[in-house]
Amino acid sequence: MKKLLCIVFVITCGIVACEQAPKADKARITDAQTVQTGTGNAYLPDTASSVVQWIGTKPTGKHYGALKLAGGALYVKDSLITGGQFIIDMKSLQDVDLAADSAMKRKLENELKGEMFFDVKKYPAATFEITEVTAFHPTDGDELTLRNATHIVKGNLTLKAVTKNISFPARITLKDNTIIAIANFNIDRTEWGISYRADKSLQDKLINSQVNISFDIKATR
Repeated sequence: MKKLLCIVFVITCGIVACEQAPKADKARITDAQTVQTGTGNAYLPDTASSVVQWIGTKPTGKHYGALKLAGGALYVKDSLITGGQFIIDMKSLQDVDLAADSAMKRKLENELKGEMFFDVKKYPAATFEITEVTAFHPTDGDELTLRNATHIVKGNLTLKAVTKNISFPARITLKDNTIIAIANFNIDRTEWGISYRADKSLQDKLINSQVNISFDIKATR
């Protein structure tokens, strides 16, 4: 009996572990904030080399993929980011881990693009509008997963006509008229009304509400 209980415990722990999003900084989510018009020089994102990546998890494993930027701009004055906006092409959503199984890949992508998730026919773009960028100066007690974070970025993220302000650490460098911005954080998709299969009572049909988002954006003047 004890042996059986141990086996059940191990399996249960394994399932719980699979449900967890990758280790990353958790984005702070609040109500939408006022967006100020950026001032200074405009830096336009390189949509060919910039990438937004996602990871979704469930009890039986995970899926990961990418999204493309459709445009936007960062504004810089006296080496400070004063504002900006990024437009994310939701129609570009693609899965990567199922590349060897085209049928399953197509099925997953259609599901994610469908009405239960991002409904890309109705909402073909998501936007991120910067509300504040401040320098990050680590102090005792700060425990960030992102190594060598330089800034805290706040901005309004709009998905499916729902806007929430999110705050997360980022590593931003400005050199030779080029900005490189890197971040990796987790957000709760249900905050934007995307609650399909988020109920933990669904067991093996559960899809974790925490989604991992990372980006590597290059913008030039």
